[in-house]
This record gives sequence, C-alpha cells and structure tokens, in this order.
Amino acid sequence: MTQESILFPVFALAALTFSVALWMARLRFKAVKLGDLDRRYYKLNRGWEAPEYLVKVSRNFENLLEIPVLFYVVALMVYVTKQVDCVHLTMAWMYVGTRLIHTVIHTTYNNVLHRMIPFLLGSMVLIAMWIRFFVQMI
Repeated sequence: MTQESILFPVFALAALTFSVALWMARLRFKAVKLGDLDRRYYKLNRGWEAPEYLVKVSRNFENLLEIPVLFYVVALMVYVTKQVDCVHLTMAWMYVGTRLIHTVIHTTYNNVLHRMIPFLLGSMVLIAMWIRFFVQMI
C-alpha cells in the first residue's frame, strides 16, 4: 500500500459530490422549465416553494459540503504525515460508503430513520479516524 492510497476515497467522495451537484443543476433547470419553480426563486433562494424532487437533491448536496469537510481534512493530514495504513484506508472507504448509502436513501425514498443509520455510522467512523490520527501524532 502506498501513501497515495488514501487519496482514492477522497477522489470518490469528491466524485459523488460533483455528481450530485450536476444532478441538482439539471433538476433546477427542469423545475423552471416545467413551471414547478419560478426562476426568480434563485435570486435569494426564497419567495417560492421548490418542488420536493429538487429539495431532496439540493439538501443532499448541502450535506455533502458539511461534515465531509472533516473527512477531507483528516485524510489529507494522514497523507501528508505519512500515516496511511490499512486501518486508515479501510475507515476512509467505510466513510465514503456510508455517504453513498446516505445519498441514495436521501435522494430516493428519503426515509429519515433509514438515512440516519448510515449518517451516524459514517460520523462514528469519521470520529474514529480523527481519534486514531490524534493518537498517532502524540
């Protein structure tokens, strides 16, 4: 295993985020084209109610820009400090997997209880990555 191995889950999560962003953009154009949303809504993102199909994907995109930032940071710190090993790499892929599952649930049938499970598991994995990295550094 090389130190660069930790970058592949980083690329995968970035690819997921970019994919959801493109999907969201397509849905925004669709919503305006179908008359489901007035284009003036985007001036301040308020004043009209966005359709549910757009809100689910938009909110998921926001989720992919929130706590995953901590994943990107710890993964890059593990890489820079040459602490990459099988445990960090496994946890990184586990985190990406939980985010993918969360995205699928959130943007399809959107059962809050179902999507909470991968969210919490991913959060625990991310906390474990930070704790493990911290312990390695002291």
